[in-house]
Amino acid sequence: MPVSKPVSRRLLLAAAASLGAGLTAASAQSYGQRVAVTGDDGRAVANSILPGEITGQIPGLRGVTYVGPRDAGTTLYEFFDFNCPYCRKAAADVVALHDSDPELRIGLVHNPILSPQSAQAAKVMLAVQRKLGSEAAWRFYQTLLGKPGRIDGPGALTAAAALGIPQAEVEEIADSEEVRAALKSQMRMAADLGLYATPSYVLGNSGILGHPGAGAMAKMIASVRRCDRLAC
Repeated sequence: MPVSKPVSRRLLLAAAASLGAGLTAASAQSYGQRVAVTGDDGRAVANSILPGEITGQIPGLRGVTYVGPRDAGTTLYEFFDFNCPYCRKAAADVVALHDSDPELRIGLVHNPILSPQSAQAAKVMLAVQRKLGSEAAWRFYQTLLGKPGRIDGPGALTAAAALGIPQAEVEEIADSEEVRAALKSQMRMAADLGLYATPSYVLGNSGILGHPGAGAMAKMIASVRRCDRLAC
């Protein structure tokens, strides 16, 4: 990949190809009010009971960024797009949940369905995760979603450089077959679970469409711990 350009045409095309691969089965699950829960705004939160044969495959996905204890009894998976405006608020709330709940494990899963630029940024974060691990990728996630404006490949490369990875190396990893396959598998998982909104979540055996807010999410996590449902 030429390093004289911020993002090569190959990275753009690869990102666009990965984007298209994840949109094939977005209606695989039916969402409604399977469990009666409301968000912090008082509105009903769309949710569904998910098939265990699919959710059981999430821990095996490559390139998921994890924070929190490995032996945690509860894991919250966020499926996000860097250019989803709701994902910015969600990111702050997810970080707050991590900081306030030491027994919670969080997994960040890419679902860049909004634009090729989102897929570019996702590939750069996957490169960071592959090179430096989940802690660095977690900081990268916070940095990008803490910035105003559109997020694209050049902006993601700048954020990666701030972590100390040479741009040429980031581009090489982002263009690799390993990263392409990881992004494709994460997007396919989101499609198979019917997570057609961003952000969306998997908590226990439940899928949640949209961001309910930090307070509502904390209540759902507590309920899952008590009775394995979003509300007991």
